[in-house]
Amino acid sequence: MHSPMNRFAMFAATATFVLATGTACGTTQDGAGGACPDGGVRFGIEPYEDPAKLTPAYRVLADALQRKLDCNVELKIVDDYAGEVLAMRNEQLELAQFGPLGYVFASRKADAEPLASFADAEGRLTTYTGGIWVPKSSGIRDIENLRGRTLALGEVGSTSGDALPRYALRTAGLAEQDVKIDYAGGHPEALLALTNGKVDAAEINSQQLAAAKAEGTFDESRYRRIWQSEPIPNDPITVRGNLAPEFKERLREALLDLSPSDIAKVGRYLDVDPPGPLVEVDRKTYRPLFRLADTLGLSEDDA
Repeated sequence: MHSPMNRFAMFAATATFVLATGTACGTTQDGAGGACPDGGVRFGIEPYEDPAKLTPAYRVLADALQRKLDCNVELKIVDDYAGEVLAMRNEQLELAQFGPLGYVFASRKADAEPLASFADAEGRLTTYTGGIWVPKSSGIRDIENLRGRTLALGEVGSTSGDALPRYALRTAGLAEQDVKIDYAGGHPEALLALTNGKVDAAEINSQQLAAAKAEGTFDESRYRRIWQSEPIPNDPITVRGNLAPEFKERLREALLDLSPSDIAKVGRYLDVDPPGPLVEVDRKTYRPLFRLADTLGLSEDDA
């Protein structure tokens, strides 16, 4: 089995994503004077849930943003976390929602700048938590009991589906080779690996938990959480840093002006219910994730 770090390096090197091939449109000052970039705005979304579910939800948000900007907004559900970073670095995205750790890589590798994230009905920035779950009948009671057991993680580069569980293993005194880590390919797949009895334990974050319970695909009474992370600030929507300042400001204002109804369908997958508006965030909001990346030895070379 490849180590997580080698897996991530290979993943980044071979990442494919749902984007048309070709050269990036526009110049380093696309959007000068606040005008729409040539070709409009390509909006990338991380694959934290089944694309068939994410696409209609984000289409509502993208259509609302398109009306605010009077620019064409093209939605791109990317194939993997590393691919989304590469797409922004290669100027194939103007706008992108990243997971918090994905934003760290995108900031360092692609000059991504956070604009907004998801608030509750009172306008407060929402958070979520990572978790590790086992069957209720399991003898695994804590992180230390995972030694020699199989643990399903979501995908390399995920905040709650990779970095935070591995950090929990480290702080519990376990080396990564002490646990048989199985990357399932995403949060839903990690949950399925557990419910289908393929692994001893799996990461299930609070967002995936809420979505699976709402869909009736996870009976919480049959499972037990043995670890929970500290709250994580919700995903930032970011802009490519080399766009013209005037257009970046238009994007920020348009995002912050969206109504809760524009965001409600997306909010169901981010455990934001009832939904609020988008609220402004900046690099300082995600400072703990920069520290996490440094602690685990992750760098821009890993994306």
